[in-house]
Amino acid sequence: MEPRTQADRDAITIEIGYALVSGCFAAALVFGAAYGPALAFSLSPAADRALAVAGGIAAGAVFLLRIAHVLWRFARRPENDGR
Repeated sequence: MEPRTQADRDAITIEIGYALVSGCFAAALVFGAAYGPALAFSLSPAADRALAVAGGIAAGAVFLLRIAHVLWRFARRPENDGR
């Protein structure tokens, strides 16, 4: 296996950055969708807390899934097979 070129290392760095930024954006959208009703309506403190926890868990899951999806797709491209 030959060493990676600077262009290969740059492509990996850009892809990791894209995965993180898009993961944060998707997580923020999911959290906003889950916690939005608590902001729009006057809910009980228990319901407010439940929506915050559910939104946080869902946002974390979406964040991890988005990062895994982007990086796995990048690794499966034919030009990234190491040849």
